[in-house]
Amino acid sequence: MKVRSLAIFVVALAGWFIVDQNIKALFLEGWYREGRCVDWVLHLNKGVAFSMFAFLGDALKWVQAVLVAFLAGFFAKEGYIRLAPFASATVFAGALSNLYDRFAHGAVVDYVAWHCGFRWPVFNLADVLIDVGIVWLLAVLWRKEKKK
Repeated sequence: MKVRSLAIFVVALAGWFIVDQNIKALFLEGWYREGRCVDWVLHLNKGVAFSMFAFLGDALKWVQAVLVAFLAGFFAKEGYIRLAPFASATVFAGALSNLYDRFAHGAVVDYVAWHCGFRWPVFNLADVLIDVGIVWLLAVLWRKEKKK
């Protein structure tokens, strides 16, 4: 792996992780705001998306730790970190930040509650980072494949 790609990956991962954890700290300290379409309020999610697998309890953090480790190995083996270091870092920063929450707080710290027209499950920046990073990585892979 090129040093430049690795440096971009590490700096982006650390930066996103720090930003996400600091935002979550605001809500853990009691900050909230109710709005017409979005409430910014603390929710501790003991499951994953849509609170699925909450029944796993404390074991869920270990399952997720194994999954994140597996994905890290897969990304490294397939060259995704070298090919798209910022996109890869974006995915892993979100995953590691939510995993950190599970170990530090016993649940993921969510805080964005959309309720304008329809109710969306409460989420956080880390969730957005994972989604955006995956779409970004897929776009990079698609463009690479198209060039061939």
